[in-house]
Amino acid sequence: MNKSFQPYLALSIFIFCAGCTHTLDKGKDEKANDIASESYEELDPFNAFINIDNINSNSSINIGIKDNIDVKGMITSAGSKALSNNYPDKDAFLISKLKSSNYHIYGKTNLSEWANFRSFNSVSGWSSFGGQTINPYGKNRNPCGSSSGSAVAVASGMLDIAIGTETNGSISCPASVNGIVGMKPSVGLVSRSGIIPISATQDTAGPMGKTVMIVAKTLEVIAGEDPLDASTLNIPNNFDFNLSKNLNKNSLKNKRFGLLDSGSDDEEGQKLLNKITKVITSSGGDVVEIQDTRVYPGEEEFFLLLYEFERDLELYLGDTNTPYKNLKDLIAFNIVNEDTVMPYFKQEIFEASIEASLDDDKYIEVLATLEKVKEDFDSLLDAYNLDAFVGLTRNPAWVTDYEKGDGGAMEDQKSWGNGGFAAIAGYPHITLPLGKVEGLPVGVSFIGTKWSDKSLLEYAASFERANK
Repeated sequence: MNKSFQPYLALSIFIFCAGCTHTLDKGKDEKANDIASESYEELDPFNAFINIDNINSNSSINIGIKDNIDVKGMITSAGSKALSNNYPDKDAFLISKLKSSNYHIYGKTNLSEWANFRSFNSVSGWSSFGGQTINPYGKNRNPCGSSSGSAVAVASGMLDIAIGTETNGSISCPASVNGIVGMKPSVGLVSRSGIIPISATQDTAGPMGKTVMIVAKTLEVIAGEDPLDASTLNIPNNFDFNLSKNLNKNSLKNKRFGLLDSGSDDEEGQKLLNKITKVITSSGGDVVEIQDTRVYPGEEEFFLLLYEFERDLELYLGDTNTPYKNLKDLIAFNIVNEDTVMPYFKQEIFEASIEASLDDDKYIEVLATLEKVKEDFDSLLDAYNLDAFVGLTRNPAWVTDYEKGDGGAMEDQKSWGNGGFAAIAGYPHITLPLGKVEGLPVGVSFIGTKWSDKSLLEYAASFERANK
């Protein structure tokens, strides 16, 4: 795999429910849905939501929740018609924390079906249950996935904050191409209990918002230990959870950032990289040209995701009221309902996951191989005495193509990208708006070592102010 083109494998999903003044689920009452749909289109012209509950106190903070996250009383579908009646009987851990902190669940947001983890030819922002989420910067432009709806809900002005999830790129990519702030925390900072999984090794939830400040404040709320997610028990004792503190200071001064050169072979990309350097150096920081010799282990990562997907998904399904309790059941459902579930792409990844899950020996080998990504990441930081990496998040939004899928649609377009190494390592990554190419947003990324989340938020806040 080309190092500059790293996957945006998403943890997430997407379904469609009409709703106006209160939650209304599709199919329960056709007449009610017909009446509500007109109002729904006015509320949500970009199809960012699968349902909306806008009855709330003026004192609360409205927030959108990606539809792979359990909210009691709302469908959690993963964009799949198979889970269209999956009503959880309890909130995910992070939802409980939001509700106790004066956040109102405004609705569940659309996402890519099965987090872009059903087919090699998937189309981001599309699900068989909900249709296509639309990028506000162009109806034919893809919103990226899998947290498409969460990004678009913020970018379109419906909300100031939403929650997305990421396995590899599904917060950073939609945030970047829709011109908002997205934070993928260190894996383990936010509990995954009550979230439909892909990979216990790489999955995390994170906030997506209008500004770095609201993203930081929301991460403060959802971060913390959860006995049901062992990864959260590894948060250092000295970790500073006051993530919004000091965001008003110039945190770029006297800091060293290694410039990731993805995009440098493109005229527009180089202009944006020059802009990054200018903003940081004008704020008293240093941007260092580095020789990035890391090799992206794409094949090994993909096997890891294939192996963990079936295992982790079946753990989730076992606690639901859905009749589908394993991946084989879901594959069979998709075949029976092929005309409506698989009109554009099939389920090759589902089928490959069944095979991969049988190879325990290879899984152990791959885990050891991927540990080296962390070593190489930290070694590169140390070699250049860097505080973090900085670079372009992603190429501008591509044209949605149902025949070619995402991969084919991007073949003739710019191929920029950073964040894959951080995703594999479980390290934090924040993106925020940098500029535009032909009217389409492009983000700048700050990427650091494990548990450097607070520092990255500070760098991003300083950059946000300096870039205005």
